[in-house]
Amino acid sequence: MPPADPAPAKRDKALAARRRKILEAAVMCFLENGYHQTGVRDIAAKAGISLGNLYNHFSGKHDVLVEIATLELEELAPFIRRLRRPGPALKALDRFVASYAKYLSAPENIILSIEITSEAIRKDDLAALFMENRKALVDALADLLSRGVQSGELVLRSDPQESAELVLELIEGRAYHSVLGQVPMLRLLPGLKVFLRAALGVFR
Repeated sequence: MPPADPAPAKRDKALAARRRKILEAAVMCFLENGYHQTGVRDIAAKAGISLGNLYNHFSGKHDVLVEIATLELEELAPFIRRLRRPGPALKALDRFVASYAKYLSAPENIILSIEITSEAIRKDDLAALFMENRKALVDALADLLSRGVQSGELVLRSDPQESAELVLELIEGRAYHSVLGQVPMLRLLPGLKVFLRAALGVFR
């Protein structure tokens, strides 16, 4: 049998690299100028490619944002894995709160999240992706909270799924405050942890 032709694999790798370069350029443009102030020509120029080359990969700016929203799940995957690891629930919760708050409080993550969310309000396909990504994180956190209730580490007064939603919203809110108010997350984190422990029925 003749050896497999390596050319298709090389082409696929080159296309994937070019596609990733376009996405990285788009993120930089959205961070610098905002989604609505960015045009496809701006993205192509930032990526160092022709406009026609960009259209070989994406039909327009909206498709670029959809791809970025799809890749968001890759960013969330490490947090979901940590939440699902076996072990004491309270320790896992503390680690998650600290690491997720730190991740969210990076200015570029806050800005990009706002850009995606504001466009998702207007576009159903983007909203569906955004909510699917969030549900994966909520489900993992809800499972951890349920595990904490079963082990006696937590005393929830509401449904674990609802509690998980509220925990994420509180972390996100403090992250926004950290960026907008230019307050280091390290200063906000102790109070955040104390409040969450009390809200989740941890009094030790």
